[in-house]
Amino acid sequence: MSKPFYESPLEGRYASEAMRRVFSPDHRYGTWRRLWLALAEAEQQLGLPVTDAQLDELRAHLDDIDYDAVRAHEERVRHDVMAHVLALGDLCPTARPIIHLGATSCYVTDNADLLLLREALGLIRGKLCEALRALGDFALKTKDIPCVGLTHLQAAQPLTVGRRAACWAQDLLQDLTDLDALLPSIKLLGCRGATGTQASFLDLFDGDVDKVETMEQAISQKLGGLPVFDVSGQTYPRKLDARVLNLLASLGISCYRFAQDVRLLQSRGEMEEPFGSSQIGSSAMAYKRNPIRAERACSLSRHLIALSQDAAMTACTQWCERTLDDSANRRIALPEAFLTADAVLDIVIYLARGLVVYPKMCERGLRDALPFIATENIMMEAVKKGGDRQSTHERIRAHAQAAAVRMKEEGTANDLLQRIVEDPSLPLTQEELSTLLEPSKYIGLAPRQTERFVTRVLRPAIGQDGCADAGNVVL
Repeated sequence: MSKPFYESPLEGRYASEAMRRVFSPDHRYGTWRRLWLALAEAEQQLGLPVTDAQLDELRAHLDDIDYDAVRAHEERVRHDVMAHVLALGDLCPTARPIIHLGATSCYVTDNADLLLLREALGLIRGKLCEALRALGDFALKTKDIPCVGLTHLQAAQPLTVGRRAACWAQDLLQDLTDLDALLPSIKLLGCRGATGTQASFLDLFDGDVDKVETMEQAISQKLGGLPVFDVSGQTYPRKLDARVLNLLASLGISCYRFAQDVRLLQSRGEMEEPFGSSQIGSSAMAYKRNPIRAERACSLSRHLIALSQDAAMTACTQWCERTLDDSANRRIALPEAFLTADAVLDIVIYLARGLVVYPKMCERGLRDALPFIATENIMMEAVKKGGDRQSTHERIRAHAQAAAVRMKEEGTANDLLQRIVEDPSLPLTQEELSTLLEPSKYIGLAPRQTERFVTRVLRPAIGQDGCADAGNVVL
């Protein structure tokens, strides 16, 4: 089967079926038709001449969208919403006179977008909770495995694999907190008219203010009882889009940081992403096991972070009560942001569930670094045995510098301990030094911090939430 035209990788390769369905034409335009039905039902309840037959006709055609008919109408009228109104009218000749009665285009476009945003955020929340659950489980499983801490990507004080994972999870947990704080802000536009004053509906109901407000409340109830923005122009505030995409960008930052650390640690041999038995790491170098999923997560996260600028610039340029330069941008930026976030979270879940840790490689890194890290403890032990603090410090400093130079110039193992044992001015034996180099002496409260965070903070926050299967996603 040939594919002669461009297909978005988000649609064909990365995003899940569930998220693609949210932003599908069927779902979007089916939501438009449900909005027209809710409007007509509310208008009938308040005494406007809308018949049961007209409502029944609308109910019978909520999902049978003829896209060829819509396209033909739009080529003629050059207006996407009116093209759908006319196509629905073709299917509902009895209801045609009352479809879209009193409304502007934004009644369907904006209210539908708000419903889609809420639905999409619900999917993101479920997957975010699943990623947190997987990372929490991984953190507890590895909370006692010592490894070298890295600051400036240089060896620093040891910690544990699980404690590092707890930091990854804490970033994602902040995103969950922000998401839950944002959700109540996603309200409906309601029925506001050309400039948000509801003047057309006031005229439709012969100046009856109560009926105008009751109609809006009735429509809200039919759409799940969501609150309505207190004031608006013709559109809902585009500031909300910026807030939503900033949230997704923040999620991208968290996922990027996690995936990038996995890549760095895989290069050190301490950790590895899942690798299939038949998987090819490189088309040229047969031995390679490249971290392709972590790399993909970083790549997509970068796109997700960049997309937030679209919504920010759109929110900046809403002239007075509305301008149409938001439309084309939002058609691309909003769905792409959610499809990208969805794809990234699927990868993060996959990685967190299948990360492989190599304790012996962690130990090897510690063997090279720990003698340097332990120099203060070594110095203090030497002083306890009668050594002078200042001269002891100078001798250990000189040995440490020499050992580091030899490691780098000759590629040898760290011989600092041997140098100290052989120095008669430093009264320490090999056995005493080995005791001082026990990794558990240097990891502080890492295991305790990890367990406390996962059991007392992370797990109560996510409850029983989870995600749907990624389906056809290429992982």
